[in-house]
Amino acid sequence: MFDYPAFVRLWISDTTKWLGLFTSGLALQLLLITDLGADQTDLGLVRSAQWLPMLLFGLLAGVLIDRVRRLPVLVIGDSVCAVAFGAIGVLGLTGHLTVPLVAGLVFVVGLASLSSTAAHQSFLPRLVPLSELPRANARLEQSMTAAESVGPLLAGVLVRALSAPVAVLVNAATYAVSALVLSTIRAREPAPASATDRHLGRELVEGARWVYRHPTLMPYAVGLHTWFFFNSAVLTILVFYASQELGLGAVAIGLVLASAGVSGVVGAGLAPRLSERFGLGLVVCLAGWTSPLAFVLVALAPTGGTGLLVLVAGQLLYGVGNGVRGPLEMSYRNAATPDRLRARMNATIRSFNWGTITVSAPLAGWFAVTYGNRSTILVCVLGLAVAALIPTVSPFLRARMPEGEPDLS
Repeated sequence: MFDYPAFVRLWISDTTKWLGLFTSGLALQLLLITDLGADQTDLGLVRSAQWLPMLLFGLLAGVLIDRVRRLPVLVIGDSVCAVAFGAIGVLGLTGHLTVPLVAGLVFVVGLASLSSTAAHQSFLPRLVPLSELPRANARLEQSMTAAESVGPLLAGVLVRALSAPVAVLVNAATYAVSALVLSTIRAREPAPASATDRHLGRELVEGARWVYRHPTLMPYAVGLHTWFFFNSAVLTILVFYASQELGLGAVAIGLVLASAGVSGVVGAGLAPRLSERFGLGLVVCLAGWTSPLAFVLVALAPTGGTGLLVLVAGQLLYGVGNGVRGPLEMSYRNAATPDRLRARMNATIRSFNWGTITVSAPLAGWFAVTYGNRSTILVCVLGLAVAALIPTVSPFLRARMPEGEPDLS
Protein backbone atom coordinates (compact mmCIF):
# COMPACT_ATOMS: atom_id res chain seq x y z
CA MET A 1 0.00 0.00 0.00
CA PHE A 2 1.29 3.45 -0.97
CA ASP A 3 1.27 5.73 2.11
CA TYR A 4 0.96 8.91 0.07
CA PRO A 5 0.67 11.46 2.94
CA ALA A 6 3.80 10.09 4.61
CA PHE A 7 5.67 10.06 1.30
CA VAL A 8 4.77 13.71 0.65
CA ARG A 9 6.14 14.69 4.05
CA LEU A 10 9.30 12.71 3.37
CA TRP A 11 9.63 14.50 0.02
CA ILE A 12 9.19 17.92 1.66
CA SER A 13 11.81 17.02 4.27
CA ASP A 14 14.28 15.87 1.63
CA THR A 15 13.74 18.91 -0.59
CA THR A 16 14.25 21.35 2.28
CA LYS A 17 17.32 19.57 3.59
CA TRP A 18 18.96 19.17 0.18
CA LEU A 19 18.46 22.86 -0.61
CA GLY A 20 20.33 23.85 2.53
CA LEU A 21 23.00 21.22 2.05
CA PHE A 22 23.87 22.32 -1.47
CA THR A 23 23.85 25.92 -0.29
CA SER A 24 26.27 25.26 2.55
CA GLY A 25 28.42 22.86 0.51
CA LEU A 26 29.79 25.64 -1.67
CA ALA A 27 29.61 28.21 1.14
CA LEU A 28 31.69 26.04 3.46
CA GLN A 29 34.41 25.55 0.86
CA LEU A 30 34.52 29.26 0.08
CA LEU A 31 34.62 30.02 3.82
CA LEU A 32 37.62 27.72 4.19
CA ILE A 33 39.41 29.13 1.12
CA THR A 34 38.74 32.86 1.52
CA ASP A 35 38.16 33.37 5.24
CA LEU A 36 40.46 30.73 6.74
CA GLY A 37 43.12 30.58 4.00
CA ALA A 38 42.76 26.83 3.44
CA ASP A 39 44.63 25.13 0.59
CA GLN A 40 43.77 21.87 -1.20
CA THR A 41 45.27 19.77 1.60
CA ASP A 42 43.11 21.49 4.23
CA LEU A 43 40.03 21.03 2.06
CA GLY A 44 40.83 17.34 1.73
CA LEU A 45 41.26 16.89 5.47
CA VAL A 46 37.96 18.62 6.26
CA ARG A 47 36.15 16.54 3.66
CA SER A 48 37.77 13.41 5.08
CA ALA A 49 36.59 14.30 8.59
CA GLN A 50 33.00 14.55 7.40
CA TRP A 51 33.01 11.02 6.02
CA LEU A 52 35.26 9.37 8.62
CA PRO A 53 32.28 8.31 10.80
CA MET A 54 30.98 6.23 7.93
CA LEU A 55 34.24 4.33 7.74
CA LEU A 56 34.40 3.84 11.52
CA PHE A 57 30.76 3.20 12.39
CA GLY A 58 28.80 2.69 9.17
CA LEU A 59 28.45 -1.08 9.38
CA LEU A 60 27.53 -0.91 13.05
CA ALA A 61 24.85 1.69 12.29
CA GLY A 62 23.25 -0.65 9.77
CA VAL A 63 22.94 -3.44 12.33
CA LEU A 64 21.51 -1.15 15.00
CA ILE A 65 19.00 0.48 12.63
CA ASP A 66 17.69 -2.94 11.62
CA ARG A 67 16.87 -3.40 15.32
CA VAL A 68 14.76 -0.23 15.75
CA ARG A 69 12.03 1.77 14.06
CA ARG A 70 13.55 3.99 11.42
CA LEU A 71 11.55 7.22 11.58
CA PRO A 72 12.91 8.38 14.99
CA VAL A 73 16.44 7.92 13.67
CA LEU A 74 15.66 10.33 10.82
CA VAL A 75 14.33 13.00 13.20
CA ILE A 76 17.26 12.78 15.62
CA GLY A 77 19.85 12.77 12.82
CA ASP A 78 18.51 15.94 11.22
CA SER A 79 18.28 17.68 14.61
CA VAL A 80 21.94 16.98 15.38
CA CYS A 81 22.98 18.26 11.93
CA ALA A 82 21.04 21.47 12.51
CA VAL A 83 22.95 22.13 15.74
CA ALA A 84 26.36 21.34 14.18
CA PHE A 85 25.88 23.53 11.11
CA GLY A 86 24.47 26.26 13.33
CA ALA A 87 27.66 26.16 15.39
CA ILE A 88 29.81 26.55 12.26
CA GLY A 89 27.79 29.56 11.14
CA VAL A 90 27.86 31.29 14.53
CA LEU A 91 31.59 30.68 15.05
CA GLY A 92 32.26 31.96 11.53
CA LEU A 93 30.31 35.14 12.15
CA THR A 94 32.06 35.80 15.47
CA GLY A 95 35.55 35.15 14.07
CA HIS A 96 36.27 32.12 16.26
CA LEU A 97 36.23 29.49 13.52
CA THR A 98 39.36 27.51 12.59
CA VAL A 99 40.04 24.68 10.16
CA PRO A 100 40.31 22.08 13.00
CA LEU A 101 36.99 23.32 14.44
CA VAL A 102 35.32 22.94 11.05
CA ALA A 103 36.73 19.43 10.77
CA GLY A 104 35.42 18.52 14.23
CA LEU A 105 31.93 19.85 13.57
CA VAL A 106 31.58 18.21 10.17
CA PHE A 107 32.66 14.96 11.87
CA VAL A 108 29.56 15.34 14.06
CA VAL A 109 27.48 15.99 10.94
CA GLY A 110 28.87 12.84 9.36
CA LEU A 111 28.10 10.81 12.47
CA ALA A 112 24.46 11.94 12.47
CA SER A 113 24.10 11.63 8.70
CA LEU A 114 25.33 8.06 8.45
CA SER A 115 22.50 6.80 10.68
CA SER A 116 19.76 8.93 9.15
CA THR A 117 20.81 8.04 5.60
CA ALA A 118 20.75 4.29 6.22
CA ALA A 119 17.40 4.66 7.99
CA HIS A 120 16.00 6.79 5.14
CA GLN A 121 16.94 4.29 2.46
CA SER A 122 15.31 1.48 4.45
CA PHE A 123 12.26 3.53 5.49
CA LEU A 124 11.03 4.39 1.99
CA PRO A 125 10.16 0.77 1.04
CA ARG A 126 7.83 0.76 4.07
CA LEU A 127 5.83 3.60 2.51
CA VAL A 128 5.91 2.55 -1.14
CA PRO A 129 5.21 -0.81 -2.85
CA LEU A 130 8.30 -2.34 -4.45
CA SER A 131 6.78 -1.93 -7.92
CA GLU A 132 6.53 1.84 -7.34
CA LEU A 133 10.04 2.32 -5.93
CA PRO A 134 11.62 3.53 -9.22
CA ARG A 135 9.03 6.31 -9.58
CA ALA A 136 9.15 7.22 -5.89
CA ASN A 137 12.94 7.37 -5.90
CA ALA A 138 12.82 9.37 -9.13
CA ARG A 139 10.65 12.00 -7.41
CA LEU A 140 13.07 12.16 -4.48
CA GLU A 141 16.03 12.31 -6.87
CA GLN A 142 14.39 15.18 -8.75
CA SER A 143 13.96 17.12 -5.53
CA MET A 144 17.62 16.58 -4.73
CA THR A 145 18.82 17.61 -8.18
CA ALA A 146 16.49 20.62 -8.21
CA ALA A 147 18.04 21.68 -4.91
CA GLU A 148 21.45 21.05 -6.47
CA SER A 149 20.58 23.57 -9.19
CA VAL A 150 19.31 26.24 -6.80
CA GLY A 151 21.56 25.73 -3.77
CA PRO A 152 24.94 26.65 -5.30
CA LEU A 153 23.49 29.75 -6.97
CA LEU A 154 21.89 30.77 -3.68
CA ALA A 155 25.22 30.15 -1.94
CA GLY A 156 27.08 32.32 -4.44
CA VAL A 157 24.62 35.16 -3.95
CA LEU A 158 24.61 34.84 -0.15
CA VAL A 159 28.40 34.70 0.05
CA ARG A 160 28.77 37.74 -2.16
CA ALA A 161 25.98 39.79 -0.58
CA LEU A 162 26.31 38.71 3.05
CA SER A 163 28.92 36.12 4.02
CA ALA A 164 29.75 32.42 3.87
CA PRO A 165 28.76 31.82 7.53
CA VAL A 166 25.26 33.17 6.78
CA ALA A 167 24.92 30.64 3.97
CA VAL A 168 25.93 27.86 6.38
CA LEU A 169 23.30 29.07 8.84
CA VAL A 170 20.71 28.66 6.09
CA ASN A 171 21.61 24.98 6.01
CA ALA A 172 21.21 24.71 9.78
CA ALA A 173 17.70 26.13 9.45
CA THR A 174 16.74 23.70 6.68
CA TYR A 175 17.84 20.71 8.76
CA ALA A 176 15.70 22.02 11.64
CA VAL A 177 12.70 22.34 9.31
CA SER A 178 13.34 18.85 7.96
CA ALA A 179 13.36 17.37 11.47
CA LEU A 180 10.10 19.17 12.26
CA VAL A 181 8.39 17.89 9.10
CA LEU A 182 9.57 14.32 9.70
CA SER A 183 8.18 14.43 13.23
CA THR A 184 4.68 14.91 11.75
CA ILE A 185 4.77 11.61 9.82
CA ARG A 186 2.39 9.08 11.32
CA ALA A 187 3.45 6.00 9.39
CA ARG A 188 2.93 2.72 11.23
CA GLU A 189 6.26 0.94 11.28
CA PRO A 190 6.34 -2.73 12.23
CA ALA A 191 8.03 -3.50 15.50
CA PRO A 192 11.56 -4.86 14.95
CA ALA A 193 11.72 -8.62 15.22
CA SER A 194 12.72 -9.70 18.70
CA ALA A 195 15.49 -12.22 18.43
CA THR A 196 17.03 -13.87 21.46
CA ASP A 197 20.10 -15.02 19.57
CA ARG A 198 21.23 -11.65 18.23
CA HIS A 199 24.96 -11.33 17.81
CA LEU A 200 26.57 -8.14 16.53
CA GLY A 201 29.38 -9.81 14.63
CA ARG A 202 27.07 -12.34 13.00
CA GLU A 203 24.64 -9.63 11.91
CA LEU A 204 27.48 -7.55 10.44
CA VAL A 205 28.70 -10.54 8.46
CA GLU A 206 25.19 -11.36 7.28
CA GLY A 207 24.70 -7.89 5.80
CA ALA A 208 28.10 -7.86 4.09
CA ARG A 209 27.63 -11.41 2.80
CA TRP A 210 24.32 -10.46 1.21
CA VAL A 211 25.96 -7.64 -0.75
CA TYR A 212 29.25 -9.23 -1.76
CA ARG A 213 27.95 -12.70 -2.60
CA HIS A 214 24.98 -11.46 -4.57
CA PRO A 215 25.50 -11.99 -8.34
CA THR A 216 24.39 -8.48 -9.34
CA LEU A 217 24.76 -6.41 -6.16
CA MET A 218 28.43 -7.32 -5.82
CA PRO A 219 29.70 -5.84 -9.13
CA TYR A 220 27.34 -2.91 -8.74
CA ALA A 221 28.69 -2.19 -5.25
CA VAL A 222 32.36 -2.53 -6.21
CA GLY A 223 31.88 -0.23 -9.19
CA LEU A 224 30.07 2.28 -6.98
CA HIS A 225 32.84 2.20 -4.36
CA THR A 226 35.36 2.95 -7.10
CA TRP A 227 33.20 5.78 -8.45
CA PHE A 228 32.92 7.36 -5.01
CA PHE A 229 36.69 7.26 -4.50
CA PHE A 230 37.56 9.12 -7.70
CA ASN A 231 34.45 11.32 -7.85
CA SER A 232 35.17 12.57 -4.34
CA ALA A 233 38.77 13.28 -5.28
CA VAL A 234 37.62 15.59 -8.10
CA LEU A 235 34.99 17.31 -5.98
CA THR A 236 37.54 17.96 -3.23
CA ILE A 237 39.54 20.30 -5.45
CA LEU A 238 36.90 21.44 -7.96
CA VAL A 239 35.95 24.70 -6.22
CA PHE A 240 39.60 25.54 -5.51
CA TYR A 241 40.49 24.77 -9.14
CA ALA A 242 37.64 26.93 -10.47
CA SER A 243 38.33 29.87 -8.19
CA GLN A 244 42.12 29.92 -7.94
CA GLU A 245 43.21 28.51 -11.32
CA LEU A 246 40.38 29.46 -13.66
CA GLY A 247 39.63 32.75 -11.92
CA LEU A 248 35.89 32.28 -11.43
CA GLY A 249 33.96 34.16 -8.75
CA ALA A 250 31.46 32.81 -6.22
CA VAL A 251 28.39 33.37 -8.42
CA ALA A 252 30.07 31.83 -11.49
CA ILE A 253 31.09 28.76 -9.47
CA GLY A 254 27.54 28.53 -8.16
CA LEU A 255 26.31 28.54 -11.76
CA VAL A 256 28.70 25.72 -12.66
CA LEU A 257 27.59 23.52 -9.77
CA ALA A 258 23.94 24.37 -10.37
CA SER A 259 24.18 23.07 -13.94
CA ALA A 260 24.43 19.49 -12.70
CA GLY A 261 21.22 19.95 -10.77
CA VAL A 262 19.32 21.25 -13.77
CA SER A 263 20.22 18.31 -15.99
CA GLY A 264 19.85 15.93 -13.05
CA VAL A 265 16.15 16.80 -12.77
CA VAL A 266 15.72 15.85 -16.42
CA GLY A 267 17.69 12.62 -15.98
CA ALA A 268 15.72 11.54 -12.91
CA GLY A 269 12.44 12.20 -14.73
CA LEU A 270 13.51 9.99 -17.63
CA ALA A 271 14.93 7.20 -15.49
CA PRO A 272 11.78 5.06 -14.92
CA ARG A 273 10.76 5.08 -18.58
CA LEU A 274 14.28 4.35 -19.79
CA SER A 275 14.50 1.45 -17.34
CA GLU A 276 11.21 -0.03 -18.48
CA ARG A 277 12.17 0.22 -22.15
CA PHE A 278 15.83 -0.78 -22.15
CA GLY A 279 16.36 -2.56 -18.84
CA LEU A 280 17.54 -1.14 -15.53
CA GLY A 281 21.05 -2.58 -15.65
CA LEU A 282 21.83 -1.36 -19.16
CA VAL A 283 20.58 2.17 -18.44
CA VAL A 284 22.57 2.43 -15.19
CA CYS A 285 25.74 1.13 -16.84
CA LEU A 286 25.51 3.54 -19.77
CA ALA A 287 24.81 6.45 -17.42
CA GLY A 288 27.95 5.54 -15.47
CA TRP A 289 30.15 6.53 -18.43
CA THR A 290 29.00 10.15 -18.27
CA SER A 291 31.19 10.93 -15.24
CA PRO A 292 34.60 10.32 -16.88
CA LEU A 293 33.48 12.15 -20.02
CA ALA A 294 32.27 15.11 -17.97
CA PHE A 295 35.50 15.48 -16.01
CA VAL A 296 37.61 15.32 -19.17
CA LEU A 297 35.91 18.60 -20.09
CA VAL A 298 36.60 19.98 -16.62
CA ALA A 299 40.30 19.09 -16.84
CA LEU A 300 40.67 20.76 -20.25
CA ALA A 301 38.76 23.96 -19.43
CA PRO A 302 40.61 27.21 -20.25
CA THR A 303 40.54 30.29 -18.02
CA GLY A 304 37.94 33.05 -18.30
CA GLY A 305 34.53 33.03 -19.93
CA THR A 306 35.24 30.10 -22.24
CA GLY A 307 36.32 28.03 -19.28
CA LEU A 308 33.04 28.82 -17.55
CA LEU A 309 31.09 27.51 -20.56
CA VAL A 310 33.18 24.33 -20.70
CA LEU A 311 32.68 23.68 -16.99
CA VAL A 312 28.93 24.20 -17.37
CA ALA A 313 28.84 21.73 -20.27
CA GLY A 314 30.74 19.17 -18.21
CA GLN A 315 28.43 19.58 -15.24
CA LEU A 316 25.33 19.26 -17.45
CA LEU A 317 26.63 15.91 -18.69
CA TYR A 318 27.62 14.84 -15.17
CA GLY A 319 24.21 15.76 -13.78
CA VAL A 320 22.10 13.93 -16.33
CA GLY A 321 24.08 10.72 -15.78
CA ASN A 322 23.73 10.88 -12.01
CA GLY A 323 20.06 11.83 -12.33
CA VAL A 324 19.37 8.70 -14.35
CA ARG A 325 21.46 6.39 -12.16
CA GLY A 326 20.40 7.52 -8.70
CA PRO A 327 16.73 6.45 -8.49
CA LEU A 328 17.30 3.24 -10.44
CA GLU A 329 20.24 2.09 -8.31
CA MET A 330 18.45 2.84 -5.06
CA SER A 331 15.27 1.13 -6.21
CA TYR A 332 17.03 -1.99 -7.42
CA ARG A 333 19.22 -2.63 -4.40
CA ASN A 334 16.29 -2.17 -1.99
CA ALA A 335 13.93 -4.31 -4.07
CA ALA A 336 16.58 -7.04 -4.33
CA THR A 337 17.07 -7.16 -0.54
CA PRO A 338 14.70 -8.51 2.15
CA ASP A 339 13.30 -5.87 4.52
CA ARG A 340 15.11 -7.22 7.57
CA LEU A 341 18.48 -6.75 5.79
CA ARG A 342 17.85 -3.43 4.04
CA ALA A 343 19.43 -1.17 6.64
CA ARG A 344 22.50 -3.41 6.81
CA MET A 345 22.71 -3.66 3.02
CA ASN A 346 22.45 0.11 2.60
CA ALA A 347 24.87 0.76 5.46
CA THR A 348 27.38 -1.73 4.04
CA ILE A 349 27.36 -0.10 0.61
CA ARG A 350 27.32 3.42 2.03
CA SER A 351 30.10 2.65 4.52
CA PHE A 352 32.51 1.68 1.80
CA ASN A 353 31.27 4.43 -0.55
CA TRP A 354 31.73 7.22 1.94
CA GLY A 355 34.60 5.51 3.71
CA THR A 356 36.67 5.81 0.54
CA ILE A 357 36.28 9.59 0.81
CA THR A 358 38.33 9.61 4.02
CA VAL A 359 41.25 8.41 1.90
CA SER A 360 40.58 9.99 -1.49
CA ALA A 361 39.88 13.53 -0.24
CA PRO A 362 43.20 14.17 1.56
CA LEU A 363 45.04 12.19 -1.12
CA ALA A 364 43.52 14.38 -3.84
CA GLY A 365 44.47 17.52 -1.92
CA TRP A 366 48.07 16.39 -1.55
CA PHE A 367 48.27 15.23 -5.17
CA ALA A 368 46.89 18.55 -6.43
CA VAL A 369 49.39 20.55 -4.36
CA THR A 370 52.25 18.35 -5.62
CA TYR A 371 51.33 17.72 -9.26
CA GLY A 372 48.63 20.28 -10.09
CA ASN A 373 44.86 20.37 -10.26
CA ARG A 374 44.52 19.34 -13.91
CA SER A 375 46.77 16.30 -13.50
CA THR A 376 44.75 15.21 -10.49
CA ILE A 377 41.48 15.48 -12.40
CA LEU A 378 42.84 13.48 -15.35
CA VAL A 379 44.01 10.67 -13.05
CA CYS A 380 40.49 10.62 -11.60
CA VAL A 381 39.03 10.38 -15.10
CA LEU A 382 40.87 7.08 -15.57
CA GLY A 383 39.56 5.84 -12.22
CA LEU A 384 36.00 6.81 -13.10
CA ALA A 385 36.32 4.89 -16.37
CA VAL A 386 37.30 1.78 -14.39
CA ALA A 387 34.30 2.36 -12.11
CA ALA A 388 31.98 2.41 -15.14
CA LEU A 389 33.61 -0.67 -16.67
CA ILE A 390 33.15 -2.96 -13.64
CA PRO A 391 29.32 -3.25 -13.75
CA THR A 392 29.25 -3.00 -17.54
CA VAL A 393 31.13 -6.32 -17.97
CA SER A 394 29.18 -8.07 -15.16
CA PRO A 395 25.73 -9.69 -14.80
CA PHE A 396 24.46 -6.34 -13.50
CA LEU A 397 24.25 -5.18 -17.12
CA ARG A 398 21.13 -7.38 -17.50
CA ALA A 399 19.56 -6.54 -14.12
CA ARG A 400 15.85 -5.76 -13.96
CA MET A 401 13.55 -4.76 -11.08
CA PRO A 402 12.39 -7.79 -9.05
CA GLU A 403 8.62 -8.28 -9.06
CA GLY A 404 8.18 -9.44 -5.46
CA GLU A 405 9.76 -9.39 -2.01
CA PRO A 406 13.06 -11.31 -2.15
CA ASP A 407 14.05 -14.06 0.25
CA LEU A 408 17.40 -15.21 1.61
CA SER A 409 17.65 -18.35 -0.46
